[in-house]
Amino acid sequence: IMVPVLLLCLSVGYAAALKPTCLSAQFRRPGDYILGGLFPFGADTVNLTARSEPTLVVCERLFINGLIWALGMKFAIDEINNSTSLLPGVKLGYDMYDTCFEPLAALQPSLLFLTQNGTTGIGVLCNYTDYQPRVTAVIGPHKSELCLVTAKLFSFLSIPQVSYGATSEKLSNTKTYPSFYRTVPSDKNLVKAVVLLLNKFGWNWIATVRSDDEYGRGAQEHFLSIAGNHNICIAFEGLIPTDLADPEAKNHLEDTIQSIIKTKVNIIVLFALSQPARALLEHSIRMGLSKKVWIGTEAWMLSNRAASIPNIQSIGTVLGFILKARTVPGFQKYVADLFTSVQQDKFCQESKEFNHLMNSNVLETQCKQCDHISLHNVSSRLSHSQIQPVHVAVYSVAHALHRALGCTHQACPKAPVRSWQLLHFMNTLPFEVNGQSFLFDQSHGTNTGYKLIVWSWKNSTLTYLPVGHYKDSLYINKSQIQFHTADQKDPTSECFTECQPGQLRQIKGYDLCCYDCTDCPENTFWSTKDSSTCTPCPKHQWSPARSTQCYDCSERYLFWNEPVAIALLTLMSITVSLTGLTAVLFCKNLETPVVQASGGKLSLFALFTLMLLCLSCCLYIGKPNHKLCMIQQIVYALCLNGCFSTFFIKSLEITLVTEFPHCAPTFLHWVTQSRAWFLVALCLLTECLFCLCYVHLGPDHLRADYKLLPTEVLLLCDTDSWVAFALVHGYNACLASVCFLCTFMVQTSGKKYNIARGITFAILIYFITWIFFIAIFATLDTVLKPVTQISTILTISLGILGTYYIPKCNIILIKPDLNTVDYFQNSMKEEPEEDSQ
Repeated sequence: IMVPVLLLCLSVGYAAALKPTCLSAQFRRPGDYILGGLFPFGADTVNLTARSEPTLVVCERLFINGLIWALGMKFAIDEINNSTSLLPGVKLGYDMYDTCFEPLAALQPSLLFLTQNGTTGIGVLCNYTDYQPRVTAVIGPHKSELCLVTAKLFSFLSIPQVSYGATSEKLSNTKTYPSFYRTVPSDKNLVKAVVLLLNKFGWNWIATVRSDDEYGRGAQEHFLSIAGNHNICIAFEGLIPTDLADPEAKNHLEDTIQSIIKTKVNIIVLFALSQPARALLEHSIRMGLSKKVWIGTEAWMLSNRAASIPNIQSIGTVLGFILKARTVPGFQKYVADLFTSVQQDKFCQESKEFNHLMNSNVLETQCKQCDHISLHNVSSRLSHSQIQPVHVAVYSVAHALHRALGCTHQACPKAPVRSWQLLHFMNTLPFEVNGQSFLFDQSHGTNTGYKLIVWSWKNSTLTYLPVGHYKDSLYINKSQIQFHTADQKDPTSECFTECQPGQLRQIKGYDLCCYDCTDCPENTFWSTKDSSTCTPCPKHQWSPARSTQCYDCSERYLFWNEPVAIALLTLMSITVSLTGLTAVLFCKNLETPVVQASGGKLSLFALFTLMLLCLSCCLYIGKPNHKLCMIQQIVYALCLNGCFSTFFIKSLEITLVTEFPHCAPTFLHWVTQSRAWFLVALCLLTECLFCLCYVHLGPDHLRADYKLLPTEVLLLCDTDSWVAFALVHGYNACLASVCFLCTFMVQTSGKKYNIARGITFAILIYFITWIFFIAIFATLDTVLKPVTQISTILTISLGILGTYYIPKCNIILIKPDLNTVDYFQNSMKEEPEEDSQ
């Protein structure tokens, strides 16, 4: 029997829990004077960016604090209506709407409040003195960004607007916003408290991060304006993007945290609303930011959004200011009784009738989600939500209306009162709420002061531990603050460092009061005469990093004792020795057919010039100078020309004998015997003329390069005119080309030696070597440049020796049986005889 009964009770209880209440109908009541209310019942607007038509702005999430603030206004009005001393006999009504934390959502009810009483239209008049809007005054909204929009609307008709949360200093301008009031201190007071807190702990090297909205913008602007006057230096100014759903927002947040890491600050002042603050803290945890001290404000410190982040304890210490507000007696019991009443059909029916009297079909309160929550959903926030500012805002209007009507403690006359008539009484007279006196100052604000709290964790439960307070001065109980830093010590922030010699003071952050000590870079030095900058070293000097003086650059060129130079000199010695031995061998066998076929005494001259060419390698080793640079290419060109001129004469002889045998008897004597020396001299003379042109146009010159090497000056011979370079070497290339063309296609009987083949291969090696040489020589700008030139000379010399002279030495020494007239027959004397036979 008990089991079915228990199941029945559970089903009934579950059905009752699912049954919607009529809480959404509690935000309208008729009365003699209507107060408008703007509260954030919801948050997170739906597809606002995709809105292409002026449709209603809808929120997707219920904001519990906004609901509690609205209930605070309802509670205050019900208190006043039940009072016998304040507005006796007068019933205040109210009409509350959702702002969704969005200006677009707040504009629609604001326009409704401006409509003429009893209508849905706004009259366009020349004089609005007798204009009676729908509401007598407006309570809210909460955000500064919304108040900056609505305050201008209500100031146009001089309707009193009392905000319970807007803190922007811009709203203190009574000329721009003459009918705007607030029951919370402005950001100016909050910033003063934060600055005093930083000074109290000696923190003068900090980072600031703000949300990209009016609250963050205004608070940080005022903070920066006074921080410098209190020796507080800003290492980094961060910004949290507005649209956190944007893919770029994630990168922006990560860059902000990386900048915080880079600046190595321990203190971060965060001026942001709850949602941007949550995004920054989430990324800080995800990126492993070390424990810091976060100085916050009520805008995010009391939000369950930030406190509910997983592993939030790892961020360090959260310390900051919240509004110093007393609890409102009877409010929690009032809310509990209301949640009981909204589940009763009779109460809900009466509420719907009241709504009908308010012409509810004009605009709904947009809090349909309120019908699906219970007391359990809001009870956890009741103790943390600041109700007193809303409570005081309602009472400020009620007291002004009481005086405007001329009420006594017994009764109020039934007389019409315009909204603008309340302003005088709100500006001048104090009022009392629950035994506490309030008065709007010259900027239409109240400074109730702040409480300093710290986040305290006990068994994963967050408690807000009061550790001080601020109004006109700051009091802190430091013994109650336990800093959760990485080393479990009280955090410090260094801003000034004593720099060592060779170090420069570099401004750190955005202010001039902080410096980093940075080493003077290479090739600069620190001087006591000018300690503000690092002085560059003179052109001929250098210095290491963090130096106080410069040093003379050592000279760099191809030294005689370098391994590469020794290797090249060794190779040069071998080449010179081979050339000399070949010359000696040719001289001893000068009358033999093989030497005569190779050119006879011309071969000895060619070997002599080839030896000089090899010895010219010494011109490229050691310290260069202007004269040495000028003669390097001249010696090289003349020596190579002496060798190539003998090849040229031999090539012409071979061409006449093989290609033009009938003309050979007539012209052969011009390239043989004594006239051959005349052609050699003519070739050398022509090369000398080109060398004179080279000297006139621009020979190679000495260049000192101070930039290529850090501590040395590179001395090398640089080409001044590539035209002159081409002239002096181009003539040799022309001779080589003629030799190659004359000998390339020559064919000889297998029984005879092919003299032409040696010249062809020698010239081919020359061209291949020069192709690589030009490509390297034109681009190379190091100590290896003379190495390239020496390697080219030795390669060409060995190529000529190996292809033209060494094979003939082989015949002389190893194959003397081939050293016969028949094997090397190529004279013109025998060719005609063979033809005659």
